[in-house]
Amino acid sequence: MKIRYLLLNAYGKGGTIRTVFNQAGSMAAAGHDVEVVSVVRRRKSPRFPLDRRVRVTAIVDTYGAPPAPERSGWTARFSAQGRPSRYVPSGEVAREHFTRDVEARVIRWMARLRGGALVTTRPALNILAARHAGTDVVRIGQEHMNLGTHPRDVRAAILRHYPRFDAVAVLTERDREEYGRLLPGTRVVCIPNAVHAGRKRQSSYANRIVVAAGRLKSQKGFDLLIPAFAQAVATRPGWQLRIFGNGDKEAQLRGLIDEHHVYNHAFLMGFTPRLDDELAKASMFVLSSRFEGLPMVMIESMTHGLPVVSYDCPTGPADVITDGREGLLVPPRDVDALAVAIGQLMDDEGLRADMGTAALARSRTYAPEAVHPRWEELFTTLAAERTGPLRKLVRAAAA
Repeated sequence: MKIRYLLLNAYGKGGTIRTVFNQAGSMAAAGHDVEVVSVVRRRKSPRFPLDRRVRVTAIVDTYGAPPAPERSGWTARFSAQGRPSRYVPSGEVAREHFTRDVEARVIRWMARLRGGALVTTRPALNILAARHAGTDVVRIGQEHMNLGTHPRDVRAAILRHYPRFDAVAVLTERDREEYGRLLPGTRVVCIPNAVHAGRKRQSSYANRIVVAAGRLKSQKGFDLLIPAFAQAVATRPGWQLRIFGNGDKEAQLRGLIDEHHVYNHAFLMGFTPRLDDELAKASMFVLSSRFEGLPMVMIESMTHGLPVVSYDCPTGPADVITDGREGLLVPPRDVDALAVAIGQLMDDEGLRADMGTAALARSRTYAPEAVHPRWEELFTTLAAERTGPLRKLVRAAAA
C-alpha cells in the first residue's frame, strides 16, 4: 500500500517528527511503499534517523535558495507570499507558517493524490486534507494533542471538517472519548505513539541527577520545575537538575535559576542529539508540563528504567503511569507537591529502583512491535472498506 505521512517540517526537532519517522520505518519494513512529505524544507537532511526505504520529499523546498527580498507596505500586505492562510484557523499555533502561497501549494499537492493513504499530523494539515485531498485516498487525521488544549476556533474547525476523514487517530483513551463525543459517527481510534527501537542503557539509580527535556516553552512548565527543584535540593545539596531543549523561554528560566539561587545545581543544557545517553546517566525523570498529548520523552525515559515524577496534566501521564508504581503523580501546577515528590525519590534509592523496574516494564507496551501492527491493521481495514463496494460493482457487471 502507498502510505504518505505529511509533516509541517520533517527537518525539525519535535517529538511528532521522531514518532512519525519511527512509524514510517515500521510500515516500510512491513512491505509498504512509504513516503514522508514535508511542507517546508530549509536544511539538507532530517535531524532524526529514518529507514532508508522511506523517501523524504518537500512541497516548499527552500534549502540552498537565496533569501527572499524584503517586502514592505502594500506589497508585503497583499502579496500571496505574505497573506495569511484562507483555511487554517488563527488559533492554530503553526498558522504563521501557512501563508497563502504555502497553503495553495499544499492544496495543489493534495488534490493530485491518487490511491493509497494520506496521514496528516496536526490540525492545520488535517483541516486542509479533510477539505482538499482526493476522495479516492484513504485519509487519516492524527491528533498529537488533547482536544481541550485547542482554541475555540480550532475546535470549531475540527467539528466541521474531521467527519470527512476515514479515521481520526488519537493518542490516549481519554482523547478517544473526548473526540468521540465531539464527532459522533466518526471513526476515532486510539493508537499511541511508539518509542524508538533499540537496546537502551539502564540507569544505575546512583547518580544524583534529575532530568527533564522538551522545548523551553510555557507548555512544558519548566518555570514550575525550577522552584520545585530549588525546594527539594535545599536539604539535598548533592543533586543536579539538567533540562535539555531549546526555546524562547531560555532567558526567563535562567532568571529563575538565579532568583532561586540554584545556579550550582540547575542547568539548561540545550538541545542534544544524544538524549538517550543523558537519560541513562540520570536517576529520575520529571515532567512538569501544563498539558500534553502523550509525552513521548517521558516514555523514552522509562525505557532506561527511570522512575517518573509528573504533574497529572491533561493528557498522557495518568494514561501511562499508575501513581506509586512507575512513578509519582501530583496535582497540576502544584509546585510544593512537585517538590515533595522529587524529594521523596531523592531520599530513597531503593524506591527509585523499584519504580524504575516497573517503568521499564510499562514502557514495553509502547514498543514498535506492540504499537505499529495496530496501524497496519487500520490501513488494511480502511483500504478494504474503500475497495469493497467497487469490487461488488465489478463482479455484478461481470455477471
